[in-house]
Amino acid sequence: MGLCVPLPVPQRPGRTAPGDDRVPRRSRGLDRGRIAACEGRPDRPGAAGLPPAGHGRQGGTVKIAVAGASGRMGRMLIEAVLEAPDAQLAGALDLAGSAAIGRDAADFLGRASGVTITADVATGIADARYLIDFTRPEGTLAHLRACAAHGVGMVIGTTGFDEAGKREIAAAAGRVPIVFAPNMSVGVNVTLKLIELAAKILDTGYDVEIIEAHHRHKVDAPSGTALKMGEVVAGALGRDLKQVAVYGREGVTGERDPSTIGFATIRGGDIVGDHTVLFAGIG
Repeated sequence: MGLCVPLPVPQRPGRTAPGDDRVPRRSRGLDRGRIAACEGRPDRPGAAGLPPAGHGRQGGTVKIAVAGASGRMGRMLIEAVLEAPDAQLAGALDLAGSAAIGRDAADFLGRASGVTITADVATGIADARYLIDFTRPEGTLAHLRACAAHGVGMVIGTTGFDEAGKREIAAAAGRVPIVFAPNMSVGVNVTLKLIELAAKILDTGYDVEIIEAHHRHKVDAPSGTALKMGEVVAGALGRDLKQVAVYGREGVTGERDPSTIGFATIRGGDIVGDHTVLFAGIG
């Protein structure tokens, strides 16, 4: 007997982020509830961890910078910010040497945003209240240090951090507001709670395997969402994922240790993102 908990399949793949785990695009407005949660306290001068009142705001809008401006996710974020009536694009960052450096951030849309893409982090975040970063761990950590120094909050969707990187993010969260999640989808986060509940109810006697598939361009494996699922299951069962995780199998592996949590990764084509948690029982 087995219980599969698949994630919902997006109705329109073109409206999701092909560069990372699924992040739905919003056609109108940003999620102000999440921005408020990121702030975490009243917007007032001297509030711990927040820039002075008025910093990064103009006419009631939230001023946002985007990292990885020439990438798939970066472009989608730029378009979303430009379309949002409650947000203003305030900066755009990209790697030094990128062909996009010096260009308008909205060139790919055939319009002008008035924001020039730069490789200088301090310049890119100078007028922003928040930086949205879905790039790579080494770049995100460099941006994190600059944001912490300049009082700019971050929304981090980058995956693939090692434990040291996660600790650095946690430490910076004591200085500036940070939202850090491997997947921003409401559906995925609801599914994480359901997975936790299933693991607690089924308890021992079921083998847990997590299978994830993404497009050929994804550079980390397993996905951050898959790892988070593993952490949730391990926590519900009182296990340490670092001790029980098995990443792929090959050759003569012997019988399966029932305490392990297995991961299988698929990369190919333009798969936006698909995750399945399998609880496999006997009988």
